[in-house]
Amino acid sequence: MAKLPRPLVAVLTALLLAVAAQLPAGAAPAPPAPSSGRYLVTGPSNAQQRSQVARTGAAIDSVRGDGSIEVSAIPSELAAIKRLGFRASALPAPAPEPSGRAATSYHTFAEMQAELDAVVAAYPQIVRKVVIGKSYQGRDIVGVKISDNVATDENEPEVLYISNIHARERLTAEQTLDLIATLTKGYGSNSRITNLVNGREIWLMPMVNPDGQVYDMTSDTQPGRMWRKNRQPAPTDLNRNFPYKWGCCGGSSGNVNSETYRGPSAESAPETKVLTNFVRSRVVGGKQQLKLFLDIHADAAMVLWPFGYTYNDTAPGMSADEAATHQAIGRDLASSNGFTPGQSSDLYITDGTTDDWTWGDQRIFSFTIEVAGGSFYPSPSRIDSLVAGTRESLLRLTEYADCPYRAIGKQGQYCPAGLRR
Repeated sequence: MAKLPRPLVAVLTALLLAVAAQLPAGAAPAPPAPSSGRYLVTGPSNAQQRSQVARTGAAIDSVRGDGSIEVSAIPSELAAIKRLGFRASALPAPAPEPSGRAATSYHTFAEMQAELDAVVAAYPQIVRKVVIGKSYQGRDIVGVKISDNVATDENEPEVLYISNIHARERLTAEQTLDLIATLTKGYGSNSRITNLVNGREIWLMPMVNPDGQVYDMTSDTQPGRMWRKNRQPAPTDLNRNFPYKWGCCGGSSGNVNSETYRGPSAESAPETKVLTNFVRSRVVGGKQQLKLFLDIHADAAMVLWPFGYTYNDTAPGMSADEAATHQAIGRDLASSNGFTPGQSSDLYITDGTTDDWTWGDQRIFSFTIEVAGGSFYPSPSRIDSLVAGTRESLLRLTEYADCPYRAIGKQGQYCPAGLRR
């Protein structure tokens, strides 16, 4: 067998060492990215036709103003999209970031951890760091709890906000870190912020897919990996792996190479199991303490609510008042930032998603906010303005935690004494 030239061996060795350096001790590297590409698909004009595209297994990345959709698809999915009669053209790769670290840039996983540590050190009376479990490669899935008397499990309504479940959606972690900064810096000086912190227990987790996030950010000058899933040997779309209506309705893929691969079974991904276990742990005395859940995504400029698996507003598990409450809150949030509100299935059918599970299984009023930046990698110079534009939505949502039914004027019927234990 012919030997590789020494220079090539050296390059390959350096690359392997660089990859190994990104992993915690003892973690095995996941396989390389699948051969998916990004395409602009024209022809679909409604939710049903977008759902036909999603049923191929392609990930719908965004819906443009003219109705065309951007997708990530492997070759078999691209062929299936064309068989549906839709047109597809290749999209250019994302532009590289400037070399070196900009003054304002996206947080790496390590920088996010350091920022949380700094916040805890600066505001120990209202912030506590929490590690809810480990990723496949052994990284901490970390967040903070913010509340007055933060070390005590008080008789207060709770909220859970997560982000970066899809690795390439970098702006989502910045949105959550911005909310952490807003709640801490404003405490004691801003009456609105002070009331929120005093009256609620707020859980915030900026990077719930840390392995994927680290992989996506391997190089500042090569951000175009466009990695979506986690990093186990059969990488899974975590937002198709939750155990409510998992794989039921054509809203995910059974093909391991697909960007929407749902995994071999519900909760098969370690990160999914960590999140579901945490949510279940908030059942105290037989009652779920979490009253609101938010999953922050990019890049559709939308506010969405359950269900994603069906087009029906009041499917089993969603009464008329529950649907109306979701709708009213979602529209209120959208009114603050100009986003489009809608039921998740108004976009296209999905199954096994976070907020279908948190509502359908745990009865937590649940939302997805799709922040907007024009791409998965908006210029770092725009981070501050983009997250500022969505800040009000997150504050409004937090205010509803005492009684979501207030959005439809039925707080007297459903929570005359407030939503408490």
